[in-house]
Amino acid sequence: MTAELAPSYDPKSFEARLYAEWESAGYFKPSGKGEPYTILLPPPNVTGTLHMGHAFQHTLQDALVRYHRMRGYDTLWQVGTDHAGIATEMVVSRNLALEGNGETRDSLGRKGFIEKVWEWKAQSGDTIERQMRRMGTSGDWSRSSFTMDPPASRAVIEAFVRLHEEGLIYRGQRLVNWDPVLQTAISDLEVENVEQDGFLWSIAYPLSDGSGTLTVATTRPETMLGDAALAVHPEDERYAHLVGKTVKLPLTDREIPVIADTYVEREFGTGVVKITPAHDFNDYQVGLRHHLPLINILTPTASINDNAPEQYRGLDRYEARKRILADLEDQGLLVETKPHKLQVPKGDRTGQVIEPYLTDQWFVQMDALGERGLKLANDGDVRFVPGNWINTYRHWMENLQDWCISRQLWWGHRIPAWFDEAGNYYVARTEEEAYAKAAASVGGASAPTAQVGESVGAEAPPTTSATGIRLTQDHDVLETWFSSGLWPFSTMGWPDAGAMDERGFDRYLPGSVLVTGFDIIFFWVARMIMLTDHFTGQVPFKDVYITGLIRDKDGQKMSKSKGNVLDPLDIIDGISLEDLIAKRTTGLMKPTDAPKIEKATRREFPDGIAAHGADALRFTIAALANHGRDIKFDMGRAEGYKNFCNKLWNATRFVLMNTEGFAAPAGTPAAVTDAEKWILSRLAKATAEAETHYASYRFDLLAQTLYEFAWNEFCDWFLELSKPALNGGDAAAADSTRHTVLYVLEALLRLLHPLVPFVTEELWQQVAPRLGIDAPTISLQPYPAASDHAADDYTQAGIDVEWLKDMVSGLRRVRSELGVSPGKQVRLLLQDGNANDRKLADRYASQLAFLLRLEAIEWLQENEQAPASAVAIVGELKLLVPLEGLVDLDAERTRLDKEIARVAAEKEKSEAKLGKFSDKVPPAVIDQERQRLLDWSAQLSGLQEQRAKL
Repeated sequence: MTAELAPSYDPKSFEARLYAEWESAGYFKPSGKGEPYTILLPPPNVTGTLHMGHAFQHTLQDALVRYHRMRGYDTLWQVGTDHAGIATEMVVSRNLALEGNGETRDSLGRKGFIEKVWEWKAQSGDTIERQMRRMGTSGDWSRSSFTMDPPASRAVIEAFVRLHEEGLIYRGQRLVNWDPVLQTAISDLEVENVEQDGFLWSIAYPLSDGSGTLTVATTRPETMLGDAALAVHPEDERYAHLVGKTVKLPLTDREIPVIADTYVEREFGTGVVKITPAHDFNDYQVGLRHHLPLINILTPTASINDNAPEQYRGLDRYEARKRILADLEDQGLLVETKPHKLQVPKGDRTGQVIEPYLTDQWFVQMDALGERGLKLANDGDVRFVPGNWINTYRHWMENLQDWCISRQLWWGHRIPAWFDEAGNYYVARTEEEAYAKAAASVGGASAPTAQVGESVGAEAPPTTSATGIRLTQDHDVLETWFSSGLWPFSTMGWPDAGAMDERGFDRYLPGSVLVTGFDIIFFWVARMIMLTDHFTGQVPFKDVYITGLIRDKDGQKMSKSKGNVLDPLDIIDGISLEDLIAKRTTGLMKPTDAPKIEKATRREFPDGIAAHGADALRFTIAALANHGRDIKFDMGRAEGYKNFCNKLWNATRFVLMNTEGFAAPAGTPAAVTDAEKWILSRLAKATAEAETHYASYRFDLLAQTLYEFAWNEFCDWFLELSKPALNGGDAAAADSTRHTVLYVLEALLRLLHPLVPFVTEELWQQVAPRLGIDAPTISLQPYPAASDHAADDYTQAGIDVEWLKDMVSGLRRVRSELGVSPGKQVRLLLQDGNANDRKLADRYASQLAFLLRLEAIEWLQENEQAPASAVAIVGELKLLVPLEGLVDLDAERTRLDKEIARVAAEKEKSEAKLGKFSDKVPPAVIDQERQRLLDWSAQLSGLQEQRAKL
């Protein structure tokens, strides 16, 4: 038990302390008992710090883990971080530039640069894990993995070698998306198509026989230097006679054929298109069908290479474009230039225009893997939540291309393939194994031969075996998603049998659920499904809960360039305005954006960001976690849920004060008062709803249910309704109420714990001993079940208490409208009503008198004239508060006259509007206006009746 509860809610005083206690006690480790429940953390990249997207997903995962841990499951939350090849190289290279000592990636060399990256990883990885702890992440840190750790590296090598041995990995020269700044291949999913203004140039290609020209339109005239053909549709009668002839490729000394292919759209442009197989993905497929040559005219930096005419060699692609257009115009071959909107592919890391580029890469053949991955989802072995996301998954899986897995980087898993001097390669688990394979091939069948390109070669001199064979390891690395695709089973020790036993491979695979964003369904989710199935025969997880993306309060994507990024730790611990501005404007790609970002930040956060605590942020996230695509984060919601935590704190203080020295009996309270029976039935209902919402991943509905029960029903109503019993003369009712208020509060804290673990632990440590509970932590206590509460039928008590609540609300509203101070006693006159009203008024007379500060409750006789009074109505019952001595009657008459005039005017407007409606007005609109008229009429009648009494 902690020291006495502090007088006010201050999360900084206990959140860090409690987390340290939880972790040191080992509460986050799997228990080894009960049914397994496993969650895989999508490993954050070691490229900086956690962002709001991480905070969002980590909160939901932690809630699921804590919930199942409390339900007795053997919970494992497998945490870790990802090496993030491209992103990390960019960050470290940028840091080197900022250091200003002239060091660069290339000047350091591969070994030196990798050492710098490991230094960065140690710093960034520690920061990320520290931030996750601050959020309350209850993962098993003793099992934390990094995708470049030795066990992960062994898994990557084994997977690569096995796939190659099975014929599913091959090396070939194909078109890939190429980033000329990073000088590496990138995935289709790392390319953003951006609409921008450009031009469409029409160019005349002279027929070789001099009989005319064919006009072709293009947005990339520089690629014409690599044209291999012109194409027309086979059914296009305009050009049928030209198929098989040749044209002179402008600005070159080459002739290229005119071919027919159904790829061409006859109605688009002139119906003639240029085919450049080495620089366009669609053209590449046409080139394969027609056996056209692949003519690459670009260098890795997107300059013109030696395959082009001499006058363009070495020029940047855009400078070459200018020269080519000028030369075409000089020769009279530039037919037309017109503005054109076009989709430009850009790398999501560098923002540079991506080129389709012909290069040697490693690929995974996806046909069989994709067929299995699609079947597992269609058969229900993997379930998507919400269910509509399976359509996105299916679309990608039904349109799979072979997966380019090599990257021209230094940071990452180096490809386990070694090349001899002739370009033959040997895929092996070790260099020794590669030499053995090379030696075995001498005099026999040779290994596959690589096309020696930019990615083949060595930084250090190759080693030589005793047989004279010299091998060099491919210095390309595997793309990050390859190692991440193995995450479900590499973290379980695969392929090492001993490690698999130690880490519970058979127990914790498949996982229970993966919580992730829709933007990486194919990047990561699909690849984990395919690779886990292929190597283990299991699915990686049974459910995939797809979350929306966190955006700012206006629905804008959070980004550094927009200056609208929120750091979850700033919301938790607070940050000054000046520090927030500095954080948002440091390291901008466009420093000129800084003034605009500073101005917007000062407008949105004039006083900086106040400390809200981790619990308030977590509850905000849960409340926002609907099943939509985008989620707007509003700081006002966080402030509201900070108030919620404060409300819970103050309610607990009230309970502790009123149960001091009370020895609660064991078990469910034997409720005496109707208020107790009502709150126990509401507790049972909230508990049942919580279970339903967890099962359906509706965290927003879960938060709503628990908020309403905690704030409205427990704190506002039950604590208020308990006061008459706690302060009355009925000892049995008082003791029963003390037991119930402790019992319900303790259950409420357990209900809330997965969402707000810190404040519930701190409060529970004070409440639990009052109920005789001797346990070190709430986090290992059973999660409440609906069957725990309200074993008896409390339906009628619930109905009666709702009547009491309506009475209290109605009278308090009257007092508030009259401006009567809470401490002043008033008379209550009751009129009309039915037999049940009389029965309940008599039964709850003492509660009403206590709660409403009544000096008397009197029933008016039938037809008895009531004095001038303020009125509230509960069903058929009128509640009258005589005004004599309470208010200035002249002032009240004046107020009523003004209100009568206003309502009468609104009634007249409504009557006039109904009189002007024509037959064309929709019935729904007419019905709505009729209802408004009825409402205004009822208000006016009530006001006039009240005025008549004055």
